[in-house]
Amino acid sequence: MNYPIWDVPLIGGGMVIAIIAIVHVFVSHFAIGGGLYLVLTERAARKAGDAALLQFAKDHTRFFILVVLAFGAVTGVGIWWSIALVNPEATSTLIHVFVWVWATEWVFFLVELTAAMLYYYGWDKMDARSHMAIGWIYAVAAWCSLVLINGILTFMLTPGRWVESQSVWDGFFNPGMLPSMFIRTAACIALAGLYALITGTLVRDERARERIVRYSAKWVMAGIIVMPFFGAWYVAVLPPMAWEITMGGAPVVTMFATGSVLFTALVLGGALIGPYLYPKQTHCTYALGLAVLGLMAVGSTEWVREAVRKPFVIYDHMYSNTIRVSDLNKYSMTGLLANARWEVPTPAERASPVKLGRRVFRAECLACHT
Repeated sequence: MNYPIWDVPLIGGGMVIAIIAIVHVFVSHFAIGGGLYLVLTERAARKAGDAALLQFAKDHTRFFILVVLAFGAVTGVGIWWSIALVNPEATSTLIHVFVWVWATEWVFFLVELTAAMLYYYGWDKMDARSHMAIGWIYAVAAWCSLVLINGILTFMLTPGRWVESQSVWDGFFNPGMLPSMFIRTAACIALAGLYALITGTLVRDERARERIVRYSAKWVMAGIIVMPFFGAWYVAVLPPMAWEITMGGAPVVTMFATGSVLFTALVLGGALIGPYLYPKQTHCTYALGLAVLGLMAVGSTEWVREAVRKPFVIYDHMYSNTIRVSDLNKYSMTGLLANARWEVPTPAERASPVKLGRRVFRAECLACHT
């Protein structure tokens, strides 16, 4: 209630966040899994003396840098821009509660950027051992960034004891933190394989292409196969109302949850019957199709994760319209508009129930009902 309302016609501010965030998640998880893919592929190539695989790793690094450091960085900034406009109160809360977690993550992010550039430019300038050491530094720093941001994201749905204790440790190590961390790690591995299939299918040498495509398909399948186990763990810690919403309480959410499972299964099946079993016949168009299915799986999953939080933006602490649970009694006594600093009715609006209702709708309902 302390900030102006950013009203995006028709789609609403939440959809703006979703569009930017889903694309960013699809890229950022590749940034984490792709780093591990590169260093392990380089290690395997050097160990086997496979010049073609080593050349592929070098070429894939250029693709990796362009996607992650250029496009991924822009979408990351876009998330901060959009959430600060749509829900500045919640954004401020996340910053204040986890200020040192954010600071630590930014250090790891700086290490990532530095290591990624050194890894890319060091292919022909470093000895093999030093080059792979840089690759491992990147992979570890990137995964640490995931761990830190994951703890903050899961806090919004499963804050656990933090609601009473207000302890940053209770907030970070919330009930959903560990299962979500494993799910996202598995997704990083799968996405590393999906992206590698795109560049792998473009390798000209037929025998090398066959090995690389099948190798990348194994990454996709390995990541997806373990997801149901961690998914069951994650579901077990969800708030009861969030589970009810997913299982039919909100039909649209149920539809997207079904889509998440369906698209993920299609990626798994597509990786098996295409690049794994028939790597020679797998074309780049097929790999791009799998990537689109992967994006749809990520989009459906992230949409459900956000939707089951309703009507909260931080569960049991702050509603989507920025009203804190602890302030409900005050609002009931004084009225909503008396506390909404940027929704001050004019005398003409006070005389019209419809116009006054529009003010109430903007302040109280617009966050969810676009």
